[in-house]
Amino acid sequence: MKKNKYRNLTIHEITLLQKNQCSCDNWDNVYVTGIFSPSRFLHVRFTDKIFIGEQTKQVNFPGGVKEECGIYYSHLHNCSVGNNVYISQVENHIANYKIEDDVVIEHIDVCSVNEKSTFGNGIRVNVLDETGRRNVLIYDNLSSQLAYILALYRHIPSTINYIESFINDYIKNNASSQGIIGRHSHITNCKKIINVKIGPYTTIDGTSVIENGSLNSNQYAPVNIGSDVILRNFIVSSGTTISDGALVTNCFVGQGCIISSQYSADNSLFFANCCGYHGEACSLFAGPYTVTHHKSTLLIAGMFSFCNAGSGSNQSNHMYKLGPIHQGILERGAKTTSNSYILWPAKIGAFTLVMGRHYKNSDTSDIPFSYMIEHDDKSMLFPAANLKSIGTIRDATKWPKRDKRKDPHLMDCVNTNLLSPYTIQKMYKAIKTLKNLQKNSGETTDLYTYNGTIIKQSSLLKGISIYRLAIMKFIGNSVISRINQCDTSSKEKFTEGLKPINNKGLGEWVDISGLIAPKEEIKRLLISIDDKKTKTLSQIEQFFHDIQKDYYENEWTWTFNFITSYLKKPITEFSIKEMENLIMKWCDSVVKIDKMLYIDAKKEFCLNSMTGFGIDGDKKIKQSDFEQVRGKFEENDFVKEIQQHIKKKTNLKNRVLKQLNNLKKQKQS
Repeated sequence: MKKNKYRNLTIHEITLLQKNQCSCDNWDNVYVTGIFSPSRFLHVRFTDKIFIGEQTKQVNFPGGVKEECGIYYSHLHNCSVGNNVYISQVENHIANYKIEDDVVIEHIDVCSVNEKSTFGNGIRVNVLDETGRRNVLIYDNLSSQLAYILALYRHIPSTINYIESFINDYIKNNASSQGIIGRHSHITNCKKIINVKIGPYTTIDGTSVIENGSLNSNQYAPVNIGSDVILRNFIVSSGTTISDGALVTNCFVGQGCIISSQYSADNSLFFANCCGYHGEACSLFAGPYTVTHHKSTLLIAGMFSFCNAGSGSNQSNHMYKLGPIHQGILERGAKTTSNSYILWPAKIGAFTLVMGRHYKNSDTSDIPFSYMIEHDDKSMLFPAANLKSIGTIRDATKWPKRDKRKDPHLMDCVNTNLLSPYTIQKMYKAIKTLKNLQKNSGETTDLYTYNGTIIKQSSLLKGISIYRLAIMKFIGNSVISRINQCDTSSKEKFTEGLKPINNKGLGEWVDISGLIAPKEEIKRLLISIDDKKTKTLSQIEQFFHDIQKDYYENEWTWTFNFITSYLKKPITEFSIKEMENLIMKWCDSVVKIDKMLYIDAKKEFCLNSMTGFGIDGDKKIKQSDFEQVRGKFEENDFVKEIQQHIKKKTNLKNRVLKQLNNLKKQKQS
């Protein structure tokens, strides 16, 4: 509220306040609005400047309890209080805060801004390298993409320095000696809140310590901070919940995250839809959808995204020589099974399943969708094995459904596509790598050594075959999507429609912590920053969002060029017959992969899976008990989805072939 809405207290109002055991060193420093009810103030001490809005309503509490808005048994120092606020039982004081309308504060020890504060902005988070050499300067609107650049692009120090100067400007402009408690916030049963900016619709209940940070809540995506939580040096983004004794220090927590159940996080970054329960994080870069549920799991000095860490997962970043300087990367979709271990430094390929303990510094980044399994103290690599796993498909379908972000402004760009230029280029490279291994070691060799792993000959051959199916599936998906956008009234118009509209998607693609993007576009951004053409943080973030928006157009540019290389002919030179053959091969690849998934799903319904069912009965009772709990194979949602997918893609094939046949007839006529 503007100060010109306020007035001084009347003598009568002061007398009534004093009768209610209220006190003030100088009543001239207390300002109120036109409507003021002294009866709503009891045992209140006012110090320094105080501004108080209208208190005319009631507050409803659980259980049907109602209380009159006002201030009771509290000490306020240099505060402004909005309309219809309820403050009661403040043990020490609330100091230097702007308290907005409809706020509830009850049973707290202290809530104070003690000096000019940046409220967590400007904290340096030591991710990946515990010694701080990859530290990320955090601020309210940090995205996973910008954090990725700040942490990993240390080879361009001038650009990093420019970006940090933008962040420092933001920090300077947002520093204040007064905190804010946003409208409709509820703060109850808390101990210590020091130098904290609290956004609208925040709920803080039973928290132990919140110190030096921002809770960036809003009406669409409230922040909830629960019992026994300790938060120090932090920024928490909209729609996030931190509860049940979580300990979070020197961290940025992005949108839609959950950190709970005594989870401990130190010097870590969490981005969209991450979940942490029970375990520990140290110097963790948790990209979108990094999930860890288990008490014995430690994620340390690593970068993860779209990852589920199994119970007891662990990594080592310390050789007991020069300190904890080693780092590791699990590329998107890689996940770990129970009791897995990886010795850093290591880089694990996209969508790879890590099982067992691995003591060599492996790099499987060019062999995606693999299994990496411990066998006789060796790391066995099974290329492409995860492409035929029903678990991989289940993961890909669940991510969009589990997006908890409700804020209209999404900070992180998240692309959940399983097959993309990023993964297809890796598969293409994997085929070449595996063929070279076979050629250099001899086709009769049983075992091949690759970057700290061992590959069996049979696994190598199967991997090449499955990669080819997946590549053809992607090509067909992309071609059919393009055909649907083309004018098929003539061959000339059809051919013209197949051409890309620009060159933005050419070359290598990268995964910028959730954003799948052409590498050249990222370079273009960095050059623009260096040349001082991009001058603000909002311009940088908009650049990322524009890449996300243009993904499918850029994907087609890449695919168009890739087809020329992979199929040895530009698609614009394909005859109708060749185009028909491509569609037939695409459908065949889709069906073959779906059948692999079908077989993999069936394993979950075999006799071994029924162990422990029908505990006191015979085989018939075991079968019946299993079906009551797990259902029948044919009725499983994912099984039905696979069958529907085969039908859907077969029908799509027939429809596209009909389109091409009509085009052929037009040409003949």
